[in-house]
Amino acid sequence: MAVFTKINKREITYIENQFNLGKIKDFQGIKKGIENTNYLILTQNKKYILTIFEKRVHGGCKYNDLIFFTKLMAKLSKSKIKCPCPVKNKKGNYIFKLKNKNACIVSFLKGKDKKQLNAKDCFTVGKNIAKLHKVSTKLKLYRKNTLSVNSWAKLLSKVDNRINKVSKNFKRIMFDDLKYIKKNWPKNLPNGIIHCDLFVDNIFFNKNQFYGFIDFYFSSNDFLSYEIATCVNALCFTKRKSQFVLDKKKSKKLIKGYETIRKLTNKEKLSFSVLCRGSALRYLLTRSYDYLNTPKNAVIKIKDPKEYLQKLNFHRNIKSFNQYLN
Repeated sequence: MAVFTKINKREITYIENQFNLGKIKDFQGIKKGIENTNYLILTQNKKYILTIFEKRVHGGCKYNDLIFFTKLMAKLSKSKIKCPCPVKNKKGNYIFKLKNKNACIVSFLKGKDKKQLNAKDCFTVGKNIAKLHKVSTKLKLYRKNTLSVNSWAKLLSKVDNRINKVSKNFKRIMFDDLKYIKKNWPKNLPNGIIHCDLFVDNIFFNKNQFYGFIDFYFSSNDFLSYEIATCVNALCFTKRKSQFVLDKKKSKKLIKGYETIRKLTNKEKLSFSVLCRGSALRYLLTRSYDYLNTPKNAVIKIKDPKEYLQKLNFHRNIKSFNQYLN
């Protein structure tokens, strides 16, 4: 979440006229995240999240994508998966126009994210990811993952040589890893709808108990185990001084929690290190692009791409699935 598009009382009045939310008492921009503009909206009795979809290199979603996201959240909510539920306007639509951009309003999910998960949290999160997958794979919805392996070369071409000032030979490293990953990327793994962006700020806890997932605006059909690989990168590394190191207690608990609901296949385990390596490269590429191109006036915290360079280096040296467990 972030704030790229500013709104004022005029837009709030427009929203009041378009939706049956009641009188809006206050609204506040949300700084976290890097893709779309988000506001917390407060009425007399309820809270909502307004999302304005930005036309950015990896955030500019087509209208059909937005329909997919909102239908997915609505169906997941109906199936008892804890997540925000989209709100229809007076015309019966989830998506509407605000300042010439597509936007939607979803219910507010109680609780908040933790800055860092412990091993027990990772077990619980893994278990709930599997529950999400179990439901989502049965839904008759489809969206191609536009940020999967076949898109990375194009994204790398948009990262110019200024990135080498961050770290020596940075672009060459990304090019070499992409070449290896594409050559070794698996085929025909168990597939379904995945969240695609389960970072710590998209996982909510309430009173120290898992409460739900938010921000489904990267969700798409892809390998289920790619989700777990992304979560290993996002949730299971610990920063020690200036280095990111895998906390194997966390990665073991995450995977074990997941496997209480859905067992990973042998093929998924054999492919796991390249999936982790690919996921690390994907975030390295998008962070590198944002590092170079985020507007100076955006209310946003720029994330250091070197974090994912270190994670990429770690996965490069992994030889077996068990190295993520022990």
